[in-house]
Amino acid sequence: MKKLLIGTSMAAMAAIAAFAVTAASAEDIKLGVILGYTGPIESLTPDMAAGAELAIKEVSMSGALLGGSKVMPVRGDTTCTDSAAATAATERLVTSDKIKAIVGGDCSGVTTAMLQNVALANGIVMISPSATSPALSSIEDNGLFFRTAPSDARQGQVLTAILKEKGVKSAALTYTNNDYGKGLANSIKMNFEKAGGKITISAAHEDGKADYTAEVGALAAAGGDVLIVAGYLDQGGKGIIQAALDTGAFETFVLPDGMIGDSLPMAIGADLNGSYGTVPGTDSPGAAKFGDMAKAAGFKAGPFASESYDAAALIMLAMQAAGSSESKMFKSKIIGVANAPGTKIYPGELAKALKIIAGGGEVDYVGASAVELIGPGESAGNYREILVSGGKNTTAKFR
Repeated sequence: MKKLLIGTSMAAMAAIAAFAVTAASAEDIKLGVILGYTGPIESLTPDMAAGAELAIKEVSMSGALLGGSKVMPVRGDTTCTDSAAATAATERLVTSDKIKAIVGGDCSGVTTAMLQNVALANGIVMISPSATSPALSSIEDNGLFFRTAPSDARQGQVLTAILKEKGVKSAALTYTNNDYGKGLANSIKMNFEKAGGKITISAAHEDGKADYTAEVGALAAAGGDVLIVAGYLDQGGKGIIQAALDTGAFETFVLPDGMIGDSLPMAIGADLNGSYGTVPGTDSPGAAKFGDMAKAAGFKAGPFASESYDAAALIMLAMQAAGSSESKMFKSKIIGVANAPGTKIYPGELAKALKIIAGGGEVDYVGASAVELIGPGESAGNYREILVSGGKNTTAKFR
C-alpha cells in the first residue's frame, strides 16, 4: 500500500509539474496584419484583414497553441504604394508593439521595402497573401519571406491561355508604374508573344491622376483586340478603363488580379460586362468552407481573403511545430506544416491541427486556398477565371 501511495503521489506531482510548465509557457502573442487599408486596393483589404483575423481568433479561442497562448492582431497600413509609410508602420509594430510575425504586406513594392528595411534586420517572418511580383521569388530573405498567392510569372501563363482560347491576336497593355505592374506586364508580354500573340504597346500609368485621356490616346493609337489593364481597381486602372470607354477606344478589358473586386463593376457599370480576367482562387473543399465561415463572421471571402486566412494559419501552426513564437525558431517549420505528409487540415480545423502537432504528429495544411508551397516558399498557384456579367464578377472556371 505504501508503494502504491508513493507512486500515486509521484504521478500527481509529475502532473502538477507538467501543468506548471504548460501554464508558464502560455503568452500573449501579437501578429501584425499589415495591409493597404488606404490607397489603390483599399476596397479589398477589409476582407483580407478579416480573413487573417478569423484564423487568429480561431486559434486563440482553441487554447491549444503553445500552452494556451492567446494571439492578438495588430494592424498597420502599407498604403499599397508608399514604401516609406509601409516601412514606418512595420517598424512601429515590430519595435513598439513587439509583433512576432507579419501577415503582409499586400502590394509588391511595399512588401519588398518591409522585408528589406525591417523584417530582415529584426528577423521577423512575413507571409504575404497578395504580393505577386516575380522578383520576390529570388529576393534575399534569410528564410523569412513566404507568400500564399502565386507569382505573376504564373499569372502571365494563365492569362495567355485565356487570351488564346478567346481568339485574341493582339492586345494593348497598360500597367501601374511600380514593381507589381512592371513584373506582371513583363510576364504577360513574354508569354503572350511566345504563344504567337502581339502586344501593340506596353505603357506605364501613374495612380492617383484625375485624367487619363493622354494615356488612353497612346493605347488607342497602337490598337489591339483588347486592352489589358495591369493596375489597381480603386485608382489608375479604373481611371484608364473609364477614359477608354468615354472615348470609345476599347470595349473589352482584360483584368489581372489587382483589378478584381466588387468595387470596379460597381463603379463602371454595364459597360464592363464581357470583360474578363484572373485572380488567385480554387474550387477546393477548403474554399467552400471558408466562404461559409466568412459569411457567418460578417465578411465576404473576396480576393485574397482566403490567402490571408492561410497566411495567419501557417504562422501559428509553425509556431506550434517549433514550440516557440519566435520567428528565428519557427521559420524553418512553415514549409513542413504547409505540405504533405500529414493529416489534411481545412479552415475551421486549426485547433485539430494544433493538437496533432502537440502530440508529435504531422499536418498537411490545405486551408482555404489549397496551399502548396514550392521553391523559396511561395504558392504553386491556382486561379479563378473571372467574367464580368450582369454588373458583377462571376466565375467562368478554375485553372
